[in-house]
Amino acid sequence: MASTTSAFIFRRLGRPSLQQTWPMRKAISLAPLRQMPRSYSSEAPPPPLLAKLKTDLKTAMRNKDSTRLAVLRSVLSATLNASKTDKPIKTDLQLVALLRKIARTSQDSAGEFRGAGRDDLADKEEAQAHLLEEYAASSGIESISEEQLREIIIAAKDELESKDAKSLAGELMKAVFKPGGPLEGKDVEKSLVARIVKEVAKPQ
Repeated sequence: MASTTSAFIFRRLGRPSLQQTWPMRKAISLAPLRQMPRSYSSEAPPPPLLAKLKTDLKTAMRNKDSTRLAVLRSVLSATLNASKTDKPIKTDLQLVALLRKIARTSQDSAGEFRGAGRDDLADKEEAQAHLLEEYAASSGIESISEEQLREIIIAAKDELESKDAKSLAGELMKAVFKPGGPLEGKDVEKSLVARIVKEVAKPQ
């Protein structure tokens, strides 16, 4: 009986209770968390050309360059609006496409103003379009002429086996714009590419 009682007491004293072990378990479970380095989310840097536009805006304000101010405010406003959509401006290539789009709008407006006898407004729109094209040209993004585009698309067609015009057009668009494709990262208008692709894919 005495030996049984001693063994019971030993087990009671030798085995720590749940309350005694909880602080130790808690310390062990939290130790890895305390050692983990903190990670902070960081946004991607803005496109270099966008940074230049913002710098030029400040310069234009100091110099009271109204034409350049109007152009830069228009572009920066468009990039801000794009940032609120599912297609924000993240690269110089996207920004160049935006510049050319706004330039086309200015050219169209210039034609309408000139047709209405408002040469003063037409000149203003043309000056803005010229500035936009200057910024696009200074981006360092390689531009391709319509003739070069046609040659690239014809070469891509020769590598495809599809004969159906509709499916061929889709395959051509994928082939020229795919990663590593001839038009990846190039300053081209997709509407122009689509038109040439449609012409090239048409049965002869």
